[in-house]
Amino acid sequence: MEEMCSIHNYKTVKPLLDYFRQVRNELEDKEIKENKLNELNSDLMEKYHEIVKIHEKFKKEAALLDEYKNKVMKGENDLQSCQNKVDKLESDMSSQQNIIVKLKGELADKSTNLENCELQFENLNSSLIEKDEKIKRFSENIQNITEHQKTLELTLEKSKSKLIKQDEFIQLCQSKIDTLNRTSENIREQKKTIELQLKESETKLIDKVKENHLCRAEVDTLNKTLLNTLIPSSCSPFGDSDVHPLNVSGVGFFDVLCDSQLVGPGWIVIQQRVGGNESFNRDWATYRKGFGSYKSDFFLGLEKIHRITSLQRFELYIHLVAVNGSTYNAHYDDFKISDEDHGYALSLGKFSGTIKKDAMRNGENMKFTTFDRDNDIDDGNCAVQFKSGWWHTNCYNCNLNAPYGPKLNWWGNDYITIKEAKMLIRPKEAMKK
Repeated sequence: MEEMCSIHNYKTVKPLLDYFRQVRNELEDKEIKENKLNELNSDLMEKYHEIVKIHEKFKKEAALLDEYKNKVMKGENDLQSCQNKVDKLESDMSSQQNIIVKLKGELADKSTNLENCELQFENLNSSLIEKDEKIKRFSENIQNITEHQKTLELTLEKSKSKLIKQDEFIQLCQSKIDTLNRTSENIREQKKTIELQLKESETKLIDKVKENHLCRAEVDTLNKTLLNTLIPSSCSPFGDSDVHPLNVSGVGFFDVLCDSQLVGPGWIVIQQRVGGNESFNRDWATYRKGFGSYKSDFFLGLEKIHRITSLQRFELYIHLVAVNGSTYNAHYDDFKISDEDHGYALSLGKFSGTIKKDAMRNGENMKFTTFDRDNDIDDGNCAVQFKSGWWHTNCYNCNLNAPYGPKLNWWGNDYITIKEAKMLIRPKEAMKK
């Protein structure tokens, strides 16, 4: 029964087993195909990445190609400009060669003229030699005539008529000779007289020159004395706004710009920025001496400012015009700077004015700094950084010598960019008067 049942079940189950076997085979084939598909996908991704790399490489090579093209175009332009320069140089050379040819022609003409002059000189020399020979011949003739005259005198004794005529001729010649001798003596006397007069004139002229030198020395002495007594050391005596001479001990005579209109009489303008035509990026020696034009931008000079402010107490007035047209002023009642040995250090006194912040105070007691003499406390050189000499610290709150633009400013509660600036000083006593 079991065998019969197994045979019967086998017949029934066999198709199902065959189907399962077929399904299993198909699944295995499908798994193999999926693995192959995954391998193909991975290969495809690798190819895609390679294509991306090739594309990026192509882009880089295209950029390099564009760069090379630009370089080639630039080289062609440079080559064209060089060709233009070469053409210009060739034209200049041709013009210079023409000038040289012209000069050679002129030199040849001058050489010809020189040769002609030499020929003329030789002709004149030969003519002089010929004249000398003629003179010799004339002198020989004279001697012959003299001998012939003696012969005639001997023969004249034989003929009275001939002798009388000969005597008359001799007397006439003698009178002419005497006249010539007297004329030559007169000429000699006149020459001596003229030489004596010339010597006397030279002596008188030397005496007059000496007198003139003495008079000029006396006049210079008087002028110096007069200038020392009349020319003041400040603008206080002047009531106008113009250039006037001052006489300051240690400096002597020099011109300053006086201003009696801006804020009353007697002010000396020591610094002015009104035009922008002057560079304030100067060395120590130039700031010491002063520079610029009184009609535009200028700086009076550190040594002059020191000498002026060392005479008595001076006040400082700063007039500012902002870029927007607003005007400000700052006033200090005891302004002075030290001597050069102490670096022209700044001293200000008390502050007042219409501007809110005392920005100048940042530079008080600081020495002056230029690009060739660093006296600030900054790690670098503020004068180099801001292209201007000033009483820098590290570096400034205001710099009235800075180049036109944002750096020419007054730093306080508000940042004021300046288009015009003036620094004026006058004796403290002038304000009381």
